[in-house]
Amino acid sequence: MSGWGSWLSGDTSATDAKPNFRAVTDRSQDSLFGPLEAKDLEWTCAGGFATETQTWYTVMQDGSWATSQIIHSSVGLWYPQVQITFKYFNPKTGEKVWKSINVSKFSKVYDKRSCKGEQFTVLFDTLPDGSESYTIEANMDTDLQVSYTFKRPSKSAGWKLGSGDEGGKSYFGANPATPDGYVVHRFWPHAVSDGHIIYKGQAIDAKGAGMFVHAIQGMRPNLIASRWNFGNFQSKYGSDENVAAIMMEFTTTSDYGGPVGSRTVKDEATGNAVRKREPIVVTIGSVTVDGELVAVTGASRGLQAPESEPSKGSDTRVYHLNTVHDPETGYIVPQAMKFKWQGPQLVEGKASKDLVNAEVSVDLKGLIEKVDILGEIPYMVRKMVNYVAGTKPYLHQYLNPATLKINLPSKELNVEGSLFCEATFISEV
Repeated sequence: MSGWGSWLSGDTSATDAKPNFRAVTDRSQDSLFGPLEAKDLEWTCAGGFATETQTWYTVMQDGSWATSQIIHSSVGLWYPQVQITFKYFNPKTGEKVWKSINVSKFSKVYDKRSCKGEQFTVLFDTLPDGSESYTIEANMDTDLQVSYTFKRPSKSAGWKLGSGDEGGKSYFGANPATPDGYVVHRFWPHAVSDGHIIYKGQAIDAKGAGMFVHAIQGMRPNLIASRWNFGNFQSKYGSDENVAAIMMEFTTTSDYGGPVGSRTVKDEATGNAVRKREPIVVTIGSVTVDGELVAVTGASRGLQAPESEPSKGSDTRVYHLNTVHDPETGYIVPQAMKFKWQGPQLVEGKASKDLVNAEVSVDLKGLIEKVDILGEIPYMVRKMVNYVAGTKPYLHQYLNPATLKINLPSKELNVEGSLFCEATFISEV
C-alpha cells in the first residue's frame, strides 16, 4: 500500500529539543474533510528521493480480490524506476496471481492524471454525471492481461485530510519552511470496478466494490515510518448498503517525533540508556454509507501512550491483538486486528456536532501473502540499500469476511462485507 523504491540511509542525527514532526492530524476535528482538487490526482514525478504510487483495490462479486499499483521511485541522480504490479487472490480456491514488471517509456499524459508506458495505459476521465473513472489496460505477461475500470460515483466524494495545498500532508523536520520531507495520501474511499482480468485464457469478471489511493512519500521510506497499518472494508458488491470504511496508519521512526529525550531506549551493544525522540502514530480514515461520505477521521498519539489513554483528536486507531513473535522476520505480529473510526458527521460536506463511530475486528486467518519488500523493489534500488542497518521490511496482507458496526446519529448498522488489511513492519521502534 505504502509504495517502495527510494531507500538510502542518511544523516538523521537530531539535537533539537523540540518536536521535529508535524502530523496531518494536527488540526481541529471540524476541518478534517478536504475535497479533492484536480491537481491532487496529478502525477508529480518528483526528483530527489521520492516514491509516488497510485493503487486500485477491488473485492469482486465472487469474493475474490485484486489490486493494481503503479510505483514511481526517484533515486537521487539515477533515472527514475517505474513498476506496475498486479495481484489477485481467490479465497475460495486459494488461487494467487502476482506479477510485477519494470515499465519502459513511462509518461504522464493529457492532464497529468493519466499515464502510460509500453506495457500499460491508465486513462482518467470525468463523466457527464460528475463521476470520475480510471481505465486500466495492462499486458502483465503472456498469460495475464488486465482491462478494467474503477469509477467513483458522483455522490461518493473523494478526500484528503484538510483542504488546500497543504491538505493531506505530514511534514518531517524541525523547520516547517524547509522540511526534510513529507508524506501525503488522497483517497477515493468507495468506487465500483468493472471489466475483465484475463488469466491463462480465462476471463475473470472484475465487477466489484473498491477504493483508490494516490500517495507520495517525499523522503526515503525507511526514514518516514517504522510501521504501517491499512484497512479497507467494502460491503458486498450489489448490496443496498454501499458501505466503505478505510484507514491508513503509520508510526514514525525514532528520528522524527517528540523532543529528543522524550523516549529512552537501551543500546543493545553497550547496555547504556540512549535518549531518543518518541515516535508518533498517525491515523486517518473515513466512513461511507449509502455511497455517501459521512465522516473523515483523524487522530495521533505518542508510541509510549498507554492503551487506555485516548488518542489526540478522536478515538480513531488500529489495534494489533493476540500478538506473537514471528521467527522468520523477528517482528511481533498480530493474529487479529481491530479498526476504530470516530469523527464528526459530514452534512453537505461540512462537519456537524454529531459523531459517527465505526468498528470492525477480524481474526487474521486469510493470509494472502507475507512479502519480503526488499526482494520486490527494483534491482538498482535494492543494490543501494543492502547495507541499511535495521531495515528489514515485511508486508503482511489479509482478506477476511467481516462485520462493520456503525453508529450514526440517526441509526445503527451492522454491515457484512470483506476487510482487506495490511500490517507492514519496516524497522524496530
